[in-house]
Amino acid sequence: MKSGEHFLISIPVVGVVLTKLREHYSSRQLGLLAVYGVGLGVLIDLDHFVLARLRVGDWRHTVDVLRNPTRVFTDQENLFEGTGGMASLRILSHVVIGGALTWLWARVSRPVALLTGVVLYVHVLADLLRDNDVV
Repeated sequence: MKSGEHFLISIPVVGVVLTKLREHYSSRQLGLLAVYGVGLGVLIDLDHFVLARLRVGDWRHTVDVLRNPTRVFTDQENLFEGTGGMASLRILSHVVIGGALTWLWARVSRPVALLTGVVLYVHVLADLLRDNDVV
């Protein structure tokens, strides 16, 4: 899925989780958790640049985006051209990162771990649905 789609999906997911947590946090804390959740739902995809590096042996895809950042919004389909099929690697990376991050948060704050796990589960599910032409 594209970043904008992950952003749009993350908003209601974060909203639902935060309604369950609203008795435990102040409005300001809920706002920070909302930013964290939506940001996580989108920025988890930064792992794609590391995967591209592992696939091609250099940082050309990252350097290209840093030189021309508008490509992130205007040419997402071609950001990782020449890396071969990375779909299963992307999902694997998201699951590993998501599991580790959720586990780490569970040691600090179960509510934040819940938010992290739900947001990343929906992110991976959305990717799988798109990769398999379901949506």
